[in-house]
Amino acid sequence: MKKICIPKFGIILAASIFAGACAHAADEDQSRIERVVNAAIRPIMEEHNVPGIAVAITTPGERYFFGYGVASRKSNAKVTGDTIFEIGSISKTFTATLASYAQAKGALSLSDNASKYLPALSGSSFDKISLLDLGTYTAGGLPLQFPDDVNDQEGMVAYFRGWRPGYATGTHRVYSNPSIGLFGYLAARSMGKPFDDLMEQKLFPLLGLTRTYITIPQDRMNEYAYGYSKDGKPVRVTPGVLDSEAYGVKTTAPDLLRFVEANMDNAKLDETLQRAIAATHTGYYKVSDMVQGLGWEMYAYPVELDRLLAGNSAEMARKPNEATRLTPPLVPRGDMLVNKTGSTNGFGAYVAFVPAKGIGIVMLANRNYPNPARVKAAYRILTALDGRPGSTSSR
Repeated sequence: MKKICIPKFGIILAASIFAGACAHAADEDQSRIERVVNAAIRPIMEEHNVPGIAVAITTPGERYFFGYGVASRKSNAKVTGDTIFEIGSISKTFTATLASYAQAKGALSLSDNASKYLPALSGSSFDKISLLDLGTYTAGGLPLQFPDDVNDQEGMVAYFRGWRPGYATGTHRVYSNPSIGLFGYLAARSMGKPFDDLMEQKLFPLLGLTRTYITIPQDRMNEYAYGYSKDGKPVRVTPGVLDSEAYGVKTTAPDLLRFVEANMDNAKLDETLQRAIAATHTGYYKVSDMVQGLGWEMYAYPVELDRLLAGNSAEMARKPNEATRLTPPLVPRGDMLVNKTGSTNGFGAYVAFVPAKGIGIVMLANRNYPNPARVKAAYRILTALDGRPGSTSSR
């Protein structure tokens, strides 16, 4: 990846001297960061039998890419910046961005009841559940996954019509693919086009993403990594109801890094999209130390590793957690660590960034290895990028 070195002096006294010093500083930074990344990533690959990992990093003025291992054990193709990975639930941050964009365009309001955008749900519990409730997993206990017998749109509507909340809305956060999946589905209906089309023909191009897909084009399939299941078999994501909305995005590490950068400094983007991205960083609920935004999960920075691990734990993802509504909502702040994990059966991903520091990391792997290992590695690297103590501690 191209490295950039930006002199911070107002007057250039000797161009050749500064150019040489800049190149030397860039090389030193590259070597230092590479050592930190190697120390964080290589043990993961060995301990968890991960075939390949792509790491992309952004710092003020520079980007870095590191590829490890293979995209396919059969072909032995190396992981590169062009390797396409499934990112699982990190897709939810794109879904949230589309819904926020729809609100910025006036197509919907997050305070609207869900049934407004799907008349088939009129007369159901969704008359009293808002789009915001769906987007923050606070609708009353929608499950992590649909029941196995829900496999088409007719079954989806029937399921939602018959579902009843187990909690009062806004009192518990229950992480749920059907919840944010319906959120994205209704956002697309408000804009009058299918979700996949809006993502691939509108949102991704507006973000400047050229290697990000819902459906990978045939001429890019050779760049699509194979994921590997727990028993080591090659797998890829299988179709499911609201899969695009909840976990359907595939992308490369450099492209996902561009999305991270857009979330930290979006001044070059379409003005409406700028407002939409910023709005996804609004904090609506507090669950222990974690602040729930739209798609993103956030922590006051600096944050201790133990708190970050707790917020990305199985208990947070699989169990109901009491939620405290933030009234008024927490306005977007730069001094937050913003993050999201994502997994499919064969892939594991993690994104984290700190807007106030201009630092961020993308980690994409073709094996679903434990979240704590991802978080610890990313935390170690971000700590080093920020120049804080602790970057040399053990994983």
